[in-house]
Amino acid sequence: MTKEPAITLEMIRKHGLNQEEYQRILELLDREPTFTELGIFSAMWNEHCSYKSSKKWLRTLPTEGPQVICGPGENAGIVDIGDGQCVVFKMESHNHPSYIEPYQGAATGMGGILRDVFTMGARPMAAMNSLSFGEPSHPKTKQLVNGVVEGIGGYGNCFGVPTVGGEVRFHKAYNGNCLVNAFAAGIANTDDIFYSAASGIGMPVVYLGAKTGRDGVGGATMASAEFDDTIEEKRPTVQVGDPFTEKRLMEATLELMQTGAVISIQDMGAAGLTCSAVEMGDKGGLGVALDLEKVPVREENMTAYEMMLSESQERMLMVLNPDKEDVAKAVFDKWDLDFAIVGETIAEDKFLIRLNGVLMADLPLKALSGEAPEYDRPWVETPKAAALENIPDVDISAALLAIMGSANYSSRAWVWQQYDHMVGADTVVRPGSDAGVVRVHGTPKALAFTSDVTPRYCKANPFEGGKQAVAEAYRNLCATGATPLATTDNMNFGNPEKPEIMGQFVGCIKGISAAVSALDMPIVSGNVSLYNETDGSGILPTPTIGAVGIMQSLDEMIRIAPNDGDVLVLIGETQGHLGQSALLAEVFGREDGDAPHVDLVAERKAGDALRAAKAAGLISAAHDLSDGGLAIAAADMALAADLGVTLSGEGAGWFYGEDQARYLVACDSVKADALLAMFADQGVPAAKVGAVGGEALRLGADSIPLTSIREVFDTGLIKVAV
Repeated sequence: MTKEPAITLEMIRKHGLNQEEYQRILELLDREPTFTELGIFSAMWNEHCSYKSSKKWLRTLPTEGPQVICGPGENAGIVDIGDGQCVVFKMESHNHPSYIEPYQGAATGMGGILRDVFTMGARPMAAMNSLSFGEPSHPKTKQLVNGVVEGIGGYGNCFGVPTVGGEVRFHKAYNGNCLVNAFAAGIANTDDIFYSAASGIGMPVVYLGAKTGRDGVGGATMASAEFDDTIEEKRPTVQVGDPFTEKRLMEATLELMQTGAVISIQDMGAAGLTCSAVEMGDKGGLGVALDLEKVPVREENMTAYEMMLSESQERMLMVLNPDKEDVAKAVFDKWDLDFAIVGETIAEDKFLIRLNGVLMADLPLKALSGEAPEYDRPWVETPKAAALENIPDVDISAALLAIMGSANYSSRAWVWQQYDHMVGADTVVRPGSDAGVVRVHGTPKALAFTSDVTPRYCKANPFEGGKQAVAEAYRNLCATGATPLATTDNMNFGNPEKPEIMGQFVGCIKGISAAVSALDMPIVSGNVSLYNETDGSGILPTPTIGAVGIMQSLDEMIRIAPNDGDVLVLIGETQGHLGQSALLAEVFGREDGDAPHVDLVAERKAGDALRAAKAAGLISAAHDLSDGGLAIAAADMALAADLGVTLSGEGAGWFYGEDQARYLVACDSVKADALLAMFADQGVPAAKVGAVGGEALRLGADSIPLTSIREVFDTGLIKVAV
């Protein structure tokens, strides 16, 4: 092996390895690793790639069901949608890169999640994002919001995928660590899916796509550590994206897949060439030998270390049918992309790296993946929240305007208008409703997409907060008329070495598990992002849930905008839960009390009843009740229809309580009794609570002109971002 820097304790630390982990490396090799080998171990054994703190608990998630074709472990999850078709989807984080370099961090997050989808043979059809930023007054917030939104739009718009949904939140806990969670979904034929497990000995390993540079070297290791005052030094670890190259890469890959040339294929994401090669070999029970001088590079004198750890974008690794080499190369030549045979599969359990004939790494391949450290981190259960006390008097009208005009609950149009949400001409419901809806091209079917989590619930009560994230996603799909199919998760937390943070993670996992099981929405893919802390201060626990539902035809779809003269019916029980509510947070600056309890049986019954009512032709519009309760749901529906709404009742708990398993439904007045009878037959609480019409939102004795609500709603976010 050629001479490389000597291994020192400081070098080991900078590679994110502790003494016990390094000792394990010494035992595996029976010698000291080279610098390149240390980098490879660092890439494969960091938190971002190995899930060493979370694997124990991730295994407890329900991941199976008759609709599931492929669960966690591949590039993305796959769910059957009938007629020989499937939906392929996943959500991933690009949190640390986006804080350091907002535009490129967010853009390459989009690029990575899109590759996860088309690597499996699916053409992307929809994207979403879930964004968490610091408080609006923080000096970095405006820069981060603008950079991240521009990066997502810049990449997605050029690539040509509609962004149809998502969420944006602001909280001081994200001041030093924003969250950028990206979701993508695509459609494939069930008999034409591609997996990553290598097979066959002596098969060519082929590098596809863009050239390798020094951008992103060490990115996965950076993403597995807390931030401190050296944050600016990490800027070179952020990748640089090129959406036009990605578009060509997708077209070339999908074309190549039709030739029979692909034995297995893997996206080069975190840890680049290292992770993709190791994962393909490990899943296939094979070794891999690479000759790095054959890797297409865009910079001179790149070392083996740099090439193996680069996270340059728009790259794939493939095991090729050798009989199809000429056919495969012709496809990539046509699309003006690199195609290079850089190695082969071998029978030995080895990961061999050579550069110009010099052996740079000789490692046991399975140990890099299968023997990565796995920790059972100590954890403590989050203490039960104190009962809510001293609830102040609430001015019902002023509270409505304060919430609707806040950065957290005002219109997100400034964001989604920067995204092309209509490209492909199949988008039916645009961003801004309960869920985005996209037709499955060439069929009567449509898919609905939503992402949800309420972090303040998860902090107060991780178990109920985890349940609620899934339940709200379920409600958003049902309120759009879709039958929920499955979910993906993005588990964003602080430092898992702190027992209280690990306790949040465990509690949320338990809640999510209970909910996806009860609501028949198995987790089929996902991502864990830990160490989201700066100078020891962590984010709110933020287990984002991305969910997909199906409509057999657009006749099943429910709109959010009611008709003039409609009666409003409230589905579900209202007890006036104000703990951790939007009312307390936005009007009084308080975050106290417990999270609302989530009755999963009630959620299932209410969702089933709502979709049955639509099938019976009894409802004209619906909206789920979540943050801000009945008053905010009514205001959303009023603005969507540009019609006033009158609601009966009184008190802050009635109008702003955040009890779960509730919907606000609009129906023709002549159908109201039949609707109520149907809900009664199904054991679902329901009552008339108001009507649609006029030019004001009337909440009991209070009346607020719709124009006043629209004015604050339309400008709340713009005040933060522009």
